[in-house]
Amino acid sequence: MQTPESKPLVVLIDDSVDIHRLLMARLRLEPFDLLCFERGAEGLAACAQRKPSLVLLDIDMPGMDGFAVLRALRGSPATANTPVVMLSGFCSAQDKVACFDLGATDYVTKPFDFSELRARVRSGLRLERLLRLLAERAEVDGLTGLANRSAFNRRWGQEVAEAVRYGKKLALAVLDIDNFKRINDTYGHPAGDEVIQGFASVIVGNVRDSDITCRYGGEEFCVIMPETASEEAGLVAERIRQAVQQVRWAKHAEHPVTVSVGVAGTAGGGALPATEWFERADKALYAAKNAGRNRVVIDALPAGPTGPMKLAG
Repeated sequence: MQTPESKPLVVLIDDSVDIHRLLMARLRLEPFDLLCFERGAEGLAACAQRKPSLVLLDIDMPGMDGFAVLRALRGSPATANTPVVMLSGFCSAQDKVACFDLGATDYVTKPFDFSELRARVRSGLRLERLLRLLAERAEVDGLTGLANRSAFNRRWGQEVAEAVRYGKKLALAVLDIDNFKRINDTYGHPAGDEVIQGFASVIVGNVRDSDITCRYGGEEFCVIMPETASEEAGLVAERIRQAVQQVRWAKHAEHPVTVSVGVAGTAGGGALPATEWFERADKALYAAKNAGRNRVVIDALPAGPTGPMKLAG
């Protein structure tokens, strides 16, 4: 995985060692690392493991040709969006159309004009960076910086599956700001945004680094607490509830904010599918609302069997 400090990785798959040497020499000053392979299968395996930022792929290769490699790259989740620049000694329209239909990003003919090749490689790397940033932003809530609903759905499914398989403790807290519409209507949306952001900060300040805090939507938040039973999660939720009450809000200091919380957790293993587990936590939240708001309601789920036992049943 690429970090901000690391160089992008470009993988070249071409059966010509001369092409390897030529590109290594001509592209040596470019700000990326170049890794070369002579066989399609070898290059494909490296791409699956290393997840490069760009692939330079020759079409005419023995065994697994460039078309087959391109199909495999596009068929794998790890490389489905990796930019691929096709390399070929032929410039037929049929080959180009076939490459683009299979998902190629660009097409360069041999012998190379190296100014053009550099420009196309740089363009492909810019595209990869933009796609990566877009993917990261797609799971981040713009107002709070927390994970959003899409990220929650993915992580919650993973955590429940792990709890089921290994018999681990797991809890989910669903938190909702009380009478939030009244805040927006009375003090305006900037005040509402201040409360959303402040509430997010309070939650993050009262949970562990290993907990996953998400903005589920509107004024509703979720906290996934691995290795935490329902009673322990209830204590965390109560700490958050009390901390919110103590906040003085700049835009409406005279109007305190309260939250209601529903918790559903188990002391070991998954008793319910992820969707039903969430529904139980959500029902606990509405029980807190119906009981007068500003409180925590806990639903202690029974411990479920681990994966093999569950499958046996």
